[in-house]
Amino acid sequence: MFTGIVEEIGTITAVTPGEASLQLNISCSKVLSDVKKGDSIAVNGVCLTVANFSVRHFTADVMPETMKATTLHELRIGSRVNLERAMAANGRFGGHFVSGHVDGTGEIIAIQPKANALYMEIRIAAELLDYFIPKGSVTVDGTSLTVFGVTDQGFIISLIPVTQDDSIIGRKKVGDQVNIECDMLAKYIERLLSKKEEKPAGSVTMETLAANGFLN
Repeated sequence: MFTGIVEEIGTITAVTPGEASLQLNISCSKVLSDVKKGDSIAVNGVCLTVANFSVRHFTADVMPETMKATTLHELRIGSRVNLERAMAANGRFGGHFVSGHVDGTGEIIAIQPKANALYMEIRIAAELLDYFIPKGSVTVDGTSLTVFGVTDQGFIISLIPVTQDDSIIGRKKVGDQVNIECDMLAKYIERLLSKKEEKPAGSVTMETLAANGFLN
């Protein structure tokens, strides 16, 4: 589990391709301060497992399904990546619930500076649009962001100066692909509603709670 608050920007120092997989070597420092083999680190919003590490880098394997569903296959030596360690139980929860399991990719189709902010419009697959509402949450390349607008083909975000400086999002250009993770709570609600008609007799529903006086 992550929060979408990027801890540092790392650099890809080696990419070892397999038949349908990758191994990434990532240079960084902060996320290595307490790292152990098997730890989870989000790389551009994708939860990867630390396979090996030193004081200056760690390696992680990217399996075929992750290759197909994310932008990690586009990484090259020198690429910059957002990094975040798994959420600590004793830390502040500054972003929103982020699983590190990407729902799909999006394409940046417009960027507009406005005062100290950077407005960015991102086009996504039609099947993901139902998970977006104005002022809702979204994770773009591992960064927790607020949805400022929803269009018929995607959504709009606004990057404050801190986000522009401390993550790779502010360095993106029109046409670039980004990893998208929809709000986890929205996905749970959609799942519950879709299963409403399949509930067996005697199941607890909002209707039965209301009928028995548990809801006002």
